Amino acid sequence: MPTITSSESQSREATLGGAAAGAGYLLWGLSVIFYRQLANVVPFEILAHRTLWSILLVGGLIFGLRRGVHLAELLRDRRKLATLAMTAMILGSNWWLFIWAVNSGRILETSLGYFINPLVSVLIGVFVLGERLSRPQIAATGLAIAGVAYFTFALGFLPWISLVLALSFAVYGYLRKITRVDALAGLLVEVLVMAPFAVCYLAYTSAHEGTSFVKEGWLTDALLIATGPMTTLPLLLFTYGAQRIRLTTLGLLQYLVPTTSFAIAVWIYDEPLGHGQMVTFGFIWLGLAIFTVDMWRNERELRRVSLSAR
Repeated sequence: MPTITSSESQSREATLGGAAAGAGYLLWGLSVIFYRQLANVVPFEILAHRTLWSILLVGGLIFGLRRGVHLAELLRDRRKLATLAMTAMILGSNWWLFIWAVNSGRILETSLGYFINPLVSVLIGVFVLGERLSRPQIAATGLAIAGVAYFTFALGFLPWISLVLALSFAVYGYLRKITRVDALAGLLVEVLVMAPFAVCYLAYTSAHEGTSFVKEGWLTDALLIATGPMTTLPLLLFTYGAQRIRLTTLGLLQYLVPTTSFAIAVWIYDEPLGHGQMVTFGFIWLGLAIFTVDMWRNERELRRVSLSAR
């Protein structure tokens, strides 16, 4: 049998990692179609089911993959638990707004939000961590601000859905990054924090006007149950991929999410894409192009310095 060299093994791992991360991002992008099938269900009920079914699935995966030790370590750390209680509220709000926007025919605004997200993360680095922006980053951020300003001027309203989604996810990502916990264990704690609210909502609704679960038929029931896998599977694929590919590659792949939802909004659901929206997206895309090239150059320089130092 031929011997597999270390470089061949690393190349294979990187290929598998890229495919996994790409599949995870693609599933996140396609999720707008999934949640659109639940347009007959109140967004709060969808969020409640997403929370509860995720608990069952994530909890099962943690013990099935024998990662209970990570959960046990996390449960002993009060500071991390306090941070995760905060991220749970941010994540729950982000999930609810996304579901509401998708089912209200505003997928383009969610797409814009996730295009803006990397640039909002840059601003968090500036104002929270005291980082200094490079000239390309200043240009990219300026273009994003110009795009939002043009949207507001041309269409007469602030794209608040886009901004709230971008800001909430950027803050969530920052807090999860500095907390440094196992992805599955952290998600389980977050959905456990959300669980009492989910249970109270479903109990109250059941006692009054009733819930869509069971009442709306087997397809709605199946879709509500599937919110668990739709939450967990992309995360597993992303986590597997993120551990095996370069940061630049991961950064480029993340644009699959808003690109996919943008295409779905325009070509499947015929959401209006007027001159104002196109100019706004043009500003954002140009800013992201500058930002991505700058990120790629910086990582290439870091790799060169690292190799020369060996």
